[in-house]
Amino acid sequence: MEQSVKTVYPKNRLPSQRRKSRINTNVAPWLFLAPAMLIFAVYVIYPILDSIWLSFYEWDGLGEKTWVGLDNYRELFDSEAFYTSLKNNFLWLVFFMLAPPLGLAIALFLNQQVRGIRVVKSLFFFPFVISQVVVGLVFAWFYDPSFGLFNIVLGFFNVEPMAILSNEDYVTYGIIAAGLWPQISYCMILYLTGLNNLDPEQLEAARLDGAKKLRMLWYVVLPQLRPATFIAIVVTVIGALRSFDLVATMTAGGPWGSSTVLAYQMYEESIFNYRMGYGAAVSVVLFLIMDIYIAYFLWRMLRSEK
Repeated sequence: MEQSVKTVYPKNRLPSQRRKSRINTNVAPWLFLAPAMLIFAVYVIYPILDSIWLSFYEWDGLGEKTWVGLDNYRELFDSEAFYTSLKNNFLWLVFFMLAPPLGLAIALFLNQQVRGIRVVKSLFFFPFVISQVVVGLVFAWFYDPSFGLFNIVLGFFNVEPMAILSNEDYVTYGIIAAGLWPQISYCMILYLTGLNNLDPEQLEAARLDGAKKLRMLWYVVLPQLRPATFIAIVVTVIGALRSFDLVATMTAGGPWGSSTVLAYQMYEESIFNYRMGYGAAVSVVLFLIMDIYIAYFLWRMLRSEK
């Protein structure tokens, strides 16, 4: 038996077979990843590079492109509308940071085994599954000074009706409140998933050590929810910086451009003013802001884990 094995599998062929096996093992993952990488390159990487290149041109979308170098960026940084959009994006970012802690609080409330909790969960899920356009329309009716529920509630306290979406001082905060509704719901879903995957052995060990309530939450539950927290914060930041749907639906950047954001300014300059190069410059600035913030957050998180 031993001799026959040696005859069928000579020793001098074994190393080559091992090398072939290693090559197949190294190549196989790349073959599976190739379709996704190709789609990512075509639909993400190429548009980003093309937008950066287009930002150095003046182009109306139909005629010839004219090289203008950094003129689009100079005009952008001298524009008052750009700084209004930047300020509004900053406000979106600050107030959207309320979504992860509020989502966590609601998830902790819903993570109970009590009668009727599924009905309550479905009510909290509802904002997540409807379109942002529908959210915008609902809140536009909610803020309406004639028949909106917001002003009906103010009437009970003898407060004069307020036209939130027509007031330059309040319009941005009103739109942000509308955006927070589905964003809190999304963070809640992430945390509910994380709470369902907690390690029961760690929880039991903490109970035996006397950990209760806030100590259990801070030292045992939250460390296990770090992946959910990371995703919640990154998605919330991206959602705040690319806010567009609600602005377009509720105010179209008004009144007098006071509620516009960078994404809407890019859309307005490119589509309505036929300034594709200038709109691309706005998109490049927004992309850089988003990249810098997310890179900083990733660096902080990796540093804390080390």
